[in-house]
This record gives sequence, structure tokens and C-alpha cells, in this order.
Amino acid sequence: MTALTKNDKAWQELFDKYRILEAIQYSGRFEIEAGTINTVREARLMAKFDHFVNLPQIFKENRLTILPVSRSKYVIGKFESYLSVTYDDVATGMISPPRFIESITYNNLYSESLALHYAYLAGIMDDIAGEPTYLTVSGRMSSNKFDFKVRNVETRQFDPIRVDNSQCEIDGGYESKNSFIIVEAKNYTVEDFLIRQLYYPYRLWDGKLKKTIIPVFMTYSNDCFSFFIFCFDRNDEYNSIKLVKQLKYAVAPDKIELRDIISVFHNAKIKAEPAIPFPQADRFERVIDLLGLLYGNELTKNFITQNYQFDARQTDYYTNAAIYLGLIRKYRGATEIFYSLTDQGRRIMGLDFKNKYLSLVNCLLEHEVFYKVLGRYFVVSSIPDKQDIADIMRSSYIYGVSADSHHTIERRAQTVLSWIAWIIGLQNV
Repeated sequence: MTALTKNDKAWQELFDKYRILEAIQYSGRFEIEAGTINTVREARLMAKFDHFVNLPQIFKENRLTILPVSRSKYVIGKFESYLSVTYDDVATGMISPPRFIESITYNNLYSESLALHYAYLAGIMDDIAGEPTYLTVSGRMSSNKFDFKVRNVETRQFDPIRVDNSQCEIDGGYESKNSFIIVEAKNYTVEDFLIRQLYYPYRLWDGKLKKTIIPVFMTYSNDCFSFFIFCFDRNDEYNSIKLVKQLKYAVAPDKIELRDIISVFHNAKIKAEPAIPFPQADRFERVIDLLGLLYGNELTKNFITQNYQFDARQTDYYTNAAIYLGLIRKYRGATEIFYSLTDQGRRIMGLDFKNKYLSLVNCLLEHEVFYKVLGRYFVVSSIPDKQDIADIMRSSYIYGVSADSHHTIERRAQTVLSWIAWIIGLQNV
């Protein structure tokens, strides 16, 4: 059973005290003041969930979400608040800002603001607008007053909501002659996002400007920008958001070729296995995202779980995977568990694109199983299947896993398969 977070416990207390589930069953919603939330934990920590997975357990169990309706009040209901994101296989462009720019470099884009500035300087906003754009606004602002409808996840009908000067935030607002682009940015890969982060700013500026408002969701992950350009078919309908197109850009100046990977393979030196559980984290791209998040600051386990697209179990899986590779360290503070980059992790994440990813490949190949499986790939020209990988694992030393631990080895074989596929796929970046 997954351990309860601070938010889980605090919201459970509020639900019990104010009989919130009964109120929602009777009237379809429950309004709660920020002051009431503050009696158990700070409202700013209790009412902002960028992804569905971040929601408190009692919300997820009862298909509930929470939306702000003013600077001091929230409404809880069965609202369809999130939109799933699919990264399509679209053509990738190459970008770079003007050569004279020295204050932002492509190998240090580990904050959302830096990544967004880089994209703007490289001309991506001009691409989206189809004409020159200018950064005009960013940060927190009042939403003004407006009414809207949001879909109920159970009845599929629309519930009315009135917003009265709620706070909203824009990571970047870019104006051109004919349009105004609103950008919500994340510096990691996502599976969904909170529509409110685009809808509230959209309603604010749609009421102020005569120009076309273009809502954009951007992610920067693994040295690639992905831009999702949306529109709202009906400005009073929260769930009328529609994807118009998707754009992808890479900042890599040097292409990785198969011969580069082969060179790393031939020069790899296998180390003794660490006394750390073998990884169970299928998406190596998310390991890299985690390293990027830690590049600027050490973070607590609770903060990672509540602010990025990880649940508590995934936080354990992906942090343990990075610890296994020697890239992050874990330590216990006075009250919480902290993670930070090791010296090796910081050095690698500060390298240019090609050397960074080849160094990460080397980190994998220092472990016997990954070295053997990639070696098999070079022999047969295809990635071994899970059963072949499981056989290789049984013939290798794995800390804490015996050769007859069939179920454990099968689960870990999927991680090996995914990580080797990531290595081979670097040729396509």
C-alpha cells in the first residue's frame, strides 16, 4: 500500500470534519475557503495539482478535482479538469538563438523560465504566430470575473462555475500584430496537464484583447521542445479545448551515430554491482527529467511527488534508478528525505548534448546486464526480447535478486529492454 502524503492526510481530515463527500453527493459540489484549508495545511500546497497523479488519494478514489473560484475560495466536484497529452511522431526542427547570445546556453536549460526564454530567442513563438512576436507579460495576475461550464466526469453534463478574480499565472505571453500567445511550460515530459492553467489566462486575455488568443502548452525534456498549440471552440466551455497542431524542436548541435554508441561500448569498464536494488523504471527519459529537476536544487521526496508527474511509488522507482547509476544521492534530513545530484551527475548534466547522452550510456554499460544485452544487440542486429534478457540476468550477478526469482527478474527485464531501446534510439534524435 502506498504511504499517505501530507496532502493525503490533511485532505482526509478536512473531508471527515466537513462531511465533504456527503455535501458533493447532495449538491454536486463543495466550496471551501482558503482559510479553512489553512487550518490543517497551507492552501497553496493543498490546492494546486498540475497533473492527475498529484491529486490527494481521497480525490482520486472519488473522481474529484479542485478549482479556484476566487483568491480565497475553491470548489471541489467531479470535474473533468485534466487533458491527456500524446507525443506524436512529428518532424523535428533544429533551433538555436542568435549567435551573439551568451547569457543562455543550450546545455543549461534546466528551469522552465530558461527553457522558455531560449525557445523565444530561437524564434519558436514567431513560428507559432506566423509573424514576429514580442514578450509582453508573464507571472501572476488576476483572472477578472467570468462564468464557464465544466464537464462532470460521471453525468457527462456541464456544471456551471463562476470565477471572481481568482489568481492565474502565465509563464509567457507573446504578442504579435494579429495574435497573443499564452504559454504554460513544464521542464519534463507529461502525460496530462491541468486545463485551468491555460483556460483562466485565456478567458482573461480573450476579454481584454481583440486579437486571436493562442493557448500553448510546452514541455522541454531530454533536450527537445514539444509545443502543443490549442484552441477553445467555445470560450465559456472549459472542456472545449482542442489540439490544433504539435511542433517539436531539438537543440542538439551534434548528431549521435551508431559508431559513437559502439565506441562507448568498447571502452566501457564494468563495475561491481552496487548494493542497491536493480532498477524498475521503464522510461529512461524520465530518469533524465529527474536529473534535470535536481540540477538547480536538491528536492525532497514529498516535493517531487507532489509537484511533478510522479506518484509516491514512481518517485521511489526513478530516484532509486538514478542512485543505482551513481547520479543522485539520497539522505534523510531532520524530518524528510532529500535527493541531490552526485558530483558525477552534475558533471554529466552540464555537458553538451552529445557528450551528455554518451556519458549516460556509459553509466548504463558499467553494469554487467546492460553491457551484455547491448552486446547481444550488436551481434544479432535486434534488441533481445524479454525472455532472452531474463536469461542474461539469471547468468549475471544482481544485488538482492536470486536466479530463481522469476517474477522479479521478468519485471526488471522490461526495464532493461526499455533502457537498451533508449540507447539505440539516440541515433534518431
